[in-house]
Amino acid sequence: MTPVLQLDALCWSVGGAHIIDGVSLAVREGELLAVIGPNGAGKTSLFNLVTGLTRPTGGAVLLDGHDITALPPHRRVRRGIGRTFQSSSVFPTMTVAEHVDLAARSAGVRRVGAADVTGVLERVRLARRAGDLAAGLSHGDKRKLELAMLLAPTLGAGTAGARLMLLDEPMAGVASEETGELTDLIRSLHRDEGRTVLLVEHHMDVVLGLADRVAVMHHGRLLAAASPAEVMADATVQQAYLGDEL
Repeated sequence: MTPVLQLDALCWSVGGAHIIDGVSLAVREGELLAVIGPNGAGKTSLFNLVTGLTRPTGGAVLLDGHDITALPPHRRVRRGIGRTFQSSSVFPTMTVAEHVDLAARSAGVRRVGAADVTGVLERVRLARRAGDLAAGLSHGDKRKLELAMLLAPTLGAGTAGARLMLLDEPMAGVASEETGELTDLIRSLHRDEGRTVLLVEHHMDVVLGLADRVAVMHHGRLLAAASPAEVMADATVQQAYLGDEL
């Protein structure tokens, strides 16, 4: 079965420094793969290469077996790749509903119905906040809004939203009382809807509760990619964290 995403000896160097160093990784359809590693390991840089924000200096990115290495970000979005960032990226003076509408139109949808917007917001439990400005949302609700923008209808085979979702530290800045609901939402998108998810997260309880597999990055290299239990027991991984609790 062709992986939905395949990284083939992917490299990115800046001024002779190897930020991403020969990473090869295959992600299966419907899998939730968590990417972990110490600060500076290259996790966000890897996401930038997958989404096209950065052009690799070597290797290739394949989606459904097709080389997309040279495609710009907007064309990757139209092929079903969606991404959130470490810092919430919402527009404070726009309403919640306007964000979903904008995301759909930016992806190429010519007509966005109010019922479609409402359906997406219901999916992320934000329908009651549809008319509210994003500035008034809690951090957890802003994260939900970002997920709603990934679910906004896109061009394609009649499906809604990104089928490959890259979530970069979705729990960053989220209050502890909101992490449970947000974790449940991500789990539901993955398991109930079969969306493929790449997750960068430092909260290991979240990682272990969600991931089918865990990939470990260190100094731009891939140290391991296996089940959570196998990764946690890997001596090389433990050494990379210098004794820090995983």
